[in-house]
Order: sequence, then C-alpha cells, then structure tokens
Amino acid sequence: MEDFWNNITKKYKTNSIKKDELILFKKLIKTFIFLQNNPKYPGLKSHEIIPLSKRYGIKVFQFYIENNKPAAGRIYWVYGPDNKDITIIGIEPHPEDKKNSGYDKVKLSDC
Repeated sequence: MEDFWNNITKKYKTNSIKKDELILFKKLIKTFIFLQNNPKYPGLKSHEIIPLSKRYGIKVFQFYIENNKPAAGRIYWVYGPDNKDITIIGIEPHPEDKKNSGYDKVKLSDC
C-alpha cells in the first residue's frame, strides 16, 4: 500500500500521472480527508469486514471510495499502530464484482 501511494503521489507531483490515475488520486485525497476528520462519516459507509478480520486476526474495516456507487472501489483499513491511528492496508474493487470467493480474493498489506 505504501509503495502504491508513493508511486501515485510521485506521478502527481511530476505531472506524469495518467488520466485514470488522476481521477483515482483525487478521489483518494477527498476520501482520506473524510476519514481523517471522522472515520464514521456516513458517506464512507465504513464497516467491519468479518471474513477479513478473521483471516488477519485484527478488525479490518472497509469504506467506499465513491458514495452511492456499490461497484466502486473499496479501501481497507485497521486501527493502529498507535492510539487514534488508522492504517490503510488495501485498495481493491468491490469483492462481489469478482467471480466466486468474494473476500477470499482480497489481498491486503500486512496489518
């Protein structure tokens, strides 16, 4: 996740970012502002994903990159490592959009 963020940020700063990456980057910035101010902001529809929490042994949450678009990408996050910290551990398409297995195919950074 850190590599992805550093890469897209570098492309943005050097004006070498592609149109679809720029759209995603702007959506991420907006979403992160909402998350920073209030992780329970209604538009994020933030909620725990039980199958991922069980797999990783820590509460894993997801929120929408876009509001009112069920097929939009999802951002996965956990609390920590310090009190009041939030760590982004993945950006994935909505798992129900993938064939079979749903959350079994979601790959996240180390929690």
